Amino acid sequence: DVQLVESGGESVQPGGSLRLSCVASGSTTSINCMGYFRQRPGKEREPVAVIGTRGGATYYAASVKGRFTISHDNAKNTMYLQMNNLKLEDGGTYYCAADDNPLLCTNPPRYYKAYGLSLASWGPGTQVTVS
Repeated sequence: DVQLVESGGESVQPGGSLRLSCVASGSTTSINCMGYFRQRPGKEREPVAVIGTRGGATYYAASVKGRFTISHDNAKNTMYLQMNNLKLEDGGTYYCAADDNPLLCTNPPRYYKAYGLSLASWGPGTQVTVS
Protein backbone atom coordinates (compact mmCIF):
# COMPACT_ATOMS: atom_id res chain seq x y z
CA ASP A 1 0.00 0.00 0.00
CA VAL A 2 0.96 3.59 -0.62
CA GLN A 3 0.01 6.46 1.68
CA LEU A 4 -0.06 10.03 0.43
CA VAL A 5 -0.22 13.29 2.34
CA GLU A 6 -0.60 16.68 0.66
CA SER A 7 0.34 20.05 2.09
CA GLY A 8 0.71 23.63 0.97
CA GLY A 9 -2.86 24.64 0.32
CA GLU A 10 -3.68 28.19 1.41
CA SER A 11 -5.79 31.19 0.61
CA VAL A 12 -4.14 33.44 -1.98
CA GLN A 13 -5.07 36.41 -4.13
CA PRO A 14 -5.38 36.14 -7.92
CA GLY A 15 -1.97 36.38 -9.51
CA GLY A 16 -0.29 34.83 -6.49
CA SER A 17 1.72 31.63 -6.21
CA LEU A 18 1.62 28.47 -4.12
CA ARG A 19 3.64 25.30 -3.95
CA LEU A 20 1.89 22.07 -3.06
CA SER A 21 3.76 19.03 -1.79
CA CYS A 22 2.76 15.39 -1.66
CA VAL A 23 4.79 12.93 0.39
CA ALA A 24 4.46 9.23 -0.39
CA SER A 25 5.18 6.44 2.09
CA GLY A 26 4.75 2.69 2.16
CA SER A 27 5.33 0.70 -1.03
CA THR A 28 6.75 3.66 -2.93
CA THR A 29 8.85 1.55 -5.28
CA SER A 30 5.63 0.43 -6.96
CA ILE A 31 4.73 3.96 -8.05
CA ASN A 32 5.11 4.82 -11.75
CA CYS A 33 2.95 7.92 -11.89
CA MET A 34 2.00 10.68 -9.47
CA GLY A 35 -0.23 13.59 -10.04
CA TYR A 36 -2.62 16.19 -8.72
CA PHE A 37 -6.32 16.20 -9.36
CA ARG A 38 -8.55 19.12 -8.46
CA GLN A 39 -12.16 19.10 -7.36
CA ARG A 40 -14.33 22.18 -7.16
CA PRO A 41 -17.72 22.24 -5.41
CA GLY A 42 -20.33 20.51 -7.51
CA LYS A 43 -17.79 19.46 -10.11
CA GLU A 44 -16.10 16.23 -11.07
CA ARG A 45 -12.55 15.62 -9.95
CA GLU A 46 -10.22 16.51 -12.82
CA PRO A 47 -6.53 15.97 -13.52
CA VAL A 48 -4.34 19.03 -13.23
CA ALA A 49 -0.80 17.71 -13.67
CA VAL A 50 0.85 14.29 -13.65
CA ILE A 51 4.46 13.15 -13.73
CA GLY A 52 6.15 9.84 -14.43
CA THR A 53 8.38 9.06 -11.47
CA ARG A 54 10.86 7.05 -13.51
CA GLY A 55 11.14 8.96 -16.78
CA GLY A 56 9.84 12.37 -15.76
CA ALA A 57 7.25 12.72 -18.53
CA THR A 58 4.60 15.25 -17.64
CA TYR A 59 0.98 16.01 -18.40
CA TYR A 60 -0.74 19.32 -17.81
CA ALA A 61 -4.36 20.28 -18.18
CA ALA A 62 -4.75 22.93 -20.87
CA SER A 63 -5.99 25.44 -18.31
CA VAL A 64 -2.76 25.35 -16.29
CA LYS A 65 -0.09 24.99 -18.99
CA GLY A 66 2.56 27.66 -18.68
CA ARG A 67 1.52 28.50 -15.13
CA PHE A 68 1.95 25.24 -13.17
CA THR A 69 5.05 23.06 -12.94
CA ILE A 70 5.07 19.53 -11.54
CA SER A 71 8.23 17.86 -10.28
CA HIS A 72 9.25 14.83 -8.29
CA ASP A 73 12.13 14.14 -5.91
CA ASN A 74 12.72 10.40 -5.85
CA ALA A 75 15.07 10.58 -2.87
CA LYS A 76 12.38 12.25 -0.78
CA ASN A 77 9.41 10.41 -2.32
CA THR A 78 7.85 13.82 -2.70
CA MET A 79 5.99 15.46 -5.56
CA TYR A 80 5.66 19.20 -5.92
CA LEU A 81 3.26 21.42 -7.82
CA GLN A 82 4.43 24.98 -8.30
CA MET A 83 1.40 27.11 -9.15
CA ASN A 84 2.01 30.61 -10.47
CA ASN A 85 -0.33 33.35 -11.64
CA LEU A 86 -3.24 31.72 -9.86
CA LYS A 87 -6.72 32.42 -11.15
CA LEU A 88 -10.09 32.27 -9.42
CA GLU A 89 -10.90 29.06 -11.25
CA ASP A 90 -7.80 27.35 -9.82
CA GLY A 91 -9.45 27.18 -6.41
CA GLY A 92 -10.59 23.83 -5.06
CA THR A 93 -9.41 20.79 -3.20
CA TYR A 94 -6.23 19.35 -4.64
CA TYR A 95 -5.75 15.61 -4.28
CA CYS A 96 -2.51 13.74 -4.78
CA ALA A 97 -2.74 10.42 -6.64
CA ALA A 98 -0.21 7.66 -7.25
CA ASP A 99 -0.39 4.42 -9.20
CA ASP A 100 1.73 1.93 -11.12
CA ASN A 101 -0.72 2.01 -14.06
CA PRO A 102 1.02 3.88 -16.91
CA LEU A 103 -2.32 5.18 -18.19
CA LEU A 104 -2.28 7.63 -15.30
CA CYS A 105 0.84 9.16 -16.85
CA THR A 106 -0.12 8.99 -20.51
CA ASN A 107 -3.81 9.92 -20.38
CA PRO A 108 -4.99 11.06 -16.94
CA PRO A 109 -8.53 12.02 -18.08
CA ARG A 110 -9.03 8.59 -19.63
CA TYR A 111 -7.53 6.96 -16.54
CA TYR A 112 -9.96 8.74 -14.23
CA LYS A 113 -12.91 8.01 -16.48
CA ALA A 114 -11.99 4.33 -16.47
CA TYR A 115 -11.07 3.84 -12.84
CA GLY A 116 -12.33 6.81 -10.85
CA LEU A 117 -11.12 6.59 -7.28
CA SER A 118 -10.88 2.82 -7.20
CA LEU A 119 -7.38 2.10 -8.45
CA ALA A 120 -4.91 4.78 -7.41
CA SER A 121 -3.80 5.70 -3.91
CA TRP A 122 -5.20 9.10 -2.94
CA GLY A 123 -4.29 11.66 -0.37
CA PRO A 124 -6.89 13.39 1.83
CA GLY A 125 -6.61 16.64 -0.12
CA THR A 126 -5.44 20.17 0.53
CA GLN A 127 -7.59 23.26 0.02
CA VAL A 128 -6.55 26.05 -2.33
CA THR A 129 -8.62 29.22 -2.19
CA VAL A 130 -8.09 32.00 -4.71
CA SER A 131 -10.00 35.17 -3.89
